[in-house]
Amino acid sequence: MRLHFPSSLILTAFLLIGLGRLNAQDPGIRGIGGRLGGAGMSGAGGGGFRGPGSSGGGSDSLRRRNKQEDSITISYRFLESATQQLLDSTVNEIDRRFPIRSDWVHLGNLGTAARPLAFSPRMNIGFDPGFHALDIYAWTPERVRYFQTTRPYTELNYQLGSRAEQVIELMHTQNIRPQWNFMGGYRMINAPGFFQNQLSNHHNYVLSSRYQSTNLRYTQYFSLTSNKLQIGENGGINQTPGLLDDPVYKERYNLPTQIGGSNTFSANFFSTQIRTGNFYRTTTFLSRHQYDFGKKDSIVTDSTVIPLFFPQFRVEATLRYDKMNFRFLDERGDSGYYNPNYGFSWLQRTDTVELQDQWKVFSGEFALYQFPDPKNLHQFFRAGVNVRAIQGITRFAAPSFVNTSIEGEYRNRTRNRKWDLLAAGEFYLTGYNQGDYQLQASLMRTLSNGNSSLRLQFEQSNRQPGFLFDSRSSFNGSNLPVNLTKENLTRMSGEIRWNRLGLELNGNYYLISRLAYWESYNKPGQVDALFNVIQIRAAKSFRLGKSWRWHADFFWQQRIGSAPVNVIPFFTRQRIAYEGNLGFKNLQLATGIEIRYRPAYRADGYSPVIGQFYFQDTQTVRNPLPDLAAYAHFRIKPFTAFVRAENLNSARNMGGFGFTRNNEVAPDYFLPGLQVRVGIYWRFVN
Repeated sequence: MRLHFPSSLILTAFLLIGLGRLNAQDPGIRGIGGRLGGAGMSGAGGGGFRGPGSSGGGSDSLRRRNKQEDSITISYRFLESATQQLLDSTVNEIDRRFPIRSDWVHLGNLGTAARPLAFSPRMNIGFDPGFHALDIYAWTPERVRYFQTTRPYTELNYQLGSRAEQVIELMHTQNIRPQWNFMGGYRMINAPGFFQNQLSNHHNYVLSSRYQSTNLRYTQYFSLTSNKLQIGENGGINQTPGLLDDPVYKERYNLPTQIGGSNTFSANFFSTQIRTGNFYRTTTFLSRHQYDFGKKDSIVTDSTVIPLFFPQFRVEATLRYDKMNFRFLDERGDSGYYNPNYGFSWLQRTDTVELQDQWKVFSGEFALYQFPDPKNLHQFFRAGVNVRAIQGITRFAAPSFVNTSIEGEYRNRTRNRKWDLLAAGEFYLTGYNQGDYQLQASLMRTLSNGNSSLRLQFEQSNRQPGFLFDSRSSFNGSNLPVNLTKENLTRMSGEIRWNRLGLELNGNYYLISRLAYWESYNKPGQVDALFNVIQIRAAKSFRLGKSWRWHADFFWQQRIGSAPVNVIPFFTRQRIAYEGNLGFKNLQLATGIEIRYRPAYRADGYSPVIGQFYFQDTQTVRNPLPDLAAYAHFRIKPFTAFVRAENLNSARNMGGFGFTRNNEVAPDYFLPGLQVRVGIYWRFVN
């Protein structure tokens, strides 16, 4: 194992600082954290199991004395969220700094296809192209942060890992004028990988702003998000018996793979040619305009007059444009792999495999709000209508649809902030998704003077499966009609957080019928029988001494009923660490060991051409030892750094000492050996 520090990298990082920016904020409305109810209620999974306090909003704000003003306080919110969040400066949780979460698994290299360990069916309704294996690396308008800051603020995040793995992330936000905030950000993930043909090279961009008129009646939001996601695909390791234990292949990059051929390793992150892989491009432009009608007021002091405005009625218009391109390319196609697995008989006439779906979606939404209490913008009624024009180009057709939907929402976060109620629904009237609907309800109660909370949620979706299942998609190898009916999914959940005890308990109950899935590499199917899934998670932080902590996280799930759905029975993450300052006032340190354990189970296989995880029940993924890591994270004022040595469990003697006991994450896909990561995270207030 060797760390590569390209000489041009540091210079490049500082040259890129000028690219960074992010966004603004207003008195929040609309959902708990996402569309029609928000993150945790919708999206890819609803489970959202993370460690205590890792939901994204920190527990403290950044403050720095300066000559211009007494202090600076920075907060942010999301477009569809009512909750103001503070910047997080804690160092004990790596999930807040790393692109992949601890309760997810990827295919052996940062940036490759990833999925959550918790069963997490998609519950979003509306048009869905169907490609989600790289969703965790993408930036979307729903994830854009809108800041409120009185001073220019910049974040720089740089991470360097074994085998030239690099992550560069930049963000800058400031108020151009008192009523106008601007933000921009950039992120690059580049990882050549430990195995052949698994190079990942991702680029994310975001520009956004928020403007509010001086009379406080008009507000405009703008965001532009763009994702260039590209990964090499190798089809998994060629597991000839004994190959992984052969000293000849101690250097794992020499192991043969199913597709992609043999390539020379390169640590140059400027050279990112991928000859076999998936290439996803998405760009989204969003512009939202709001105009309020209500009462003017003001606060008069000895020297100033502070204008106030209390809205009673709001008109809102949102325009959105999405451009999406999903492409698979193999310049050296092997008919011995593609013909039996995908039925590509035409591959005998050419050695290039190329499939592509392209989409353009134009959306217009008009909504009306009514505020029963003008002094509480977190209580409102909302009614809206949405029209979406969808145009596509595939290998077989040029599909075109017009979807129309209506939606309504009631939200009430009481002025004493003890109760938070949400009821929302959306129904599709016409178009490709006609008959889709989604109903959501949530009730949250704050307990113990705001130190704890209880939340109950309900969600039901009736949705058309992604267009990838449609016979008109380029990725449908057989070009045969599938005739899938709409999926019906119901989720009931509860969560309690007791911060004083460091305890979090939550659970999900799913009731599912007609779930669409993949039976093999490219054969779609649909579950006929009704089945259930129960999930329970417990997370607790124990105090072992004055500064020693034990963070225990345990997750259990069970499928009830017969269904071609693989679920891991349980997994756990344990951290034992020193968390203190060693007597130094400005130091915040967390150092210790981390253990993650996944038991043997029949994990989903992965189909590289369609970029999907598929059901298989013939191979069991077994790992002799848990994943083991040692880490040291520390913060000194605005500077944060971490050093991690991961996969220590892979050490063994195989023709000499080495880190070659690779844990398996999916059939034929393995985690690398020892991986050392060093990262810095720096905040600047100008």
